[in-house]
Amino acid sequence: MLTGLNHLTLAVSDLTVSFSFYRDVLSFTPRARWDRGAYLSLGDLWLCLSLDKASPAQDYTHFAFTLAEADRVSFRNRLQCAGVIEWKENRSEGESIYFLDPDGHQLEAHCGDLASRLRACREKPYRGMEFF
Repeated sequence: MLTGLNHLTLAVSDLTVSFSFYRDVLSFTPRARWDRGAYLSLGDLWLCLSLDKASPAQDYTHFAFTLAEADRVSFRNRLQCAGVIEWKENRSEGESIYFLDPDGHQLEAHCGDLASRLRACREKPYRGMEFF
């Protein structure tokens, strides 16, 4: 049986640039690196960077990381100082910063969790929404 998310692998076009971005800008911890890839971690998340042709999503597909509300302003400043591009305005519950990595992968830093999202949805449900 499945018990959770094991790891996330992202194709990257320049391993050195992506490794530096995830380590220096997003504060991932480096674990291993080789000619065509790297392992980094953030909390319980294991991230693999794989040197390959990157094809970022053209839709709403993205990966969201947890961000403490107290760190939101300083995190946004850190992204801006690094020249990181924001790709979307937040329109949902909880503060979010939507930004791109060096290969254009769509990322989000979100202040909140599933419980807070469901509370907000119970107050103002999306069209056709049902709860389980």
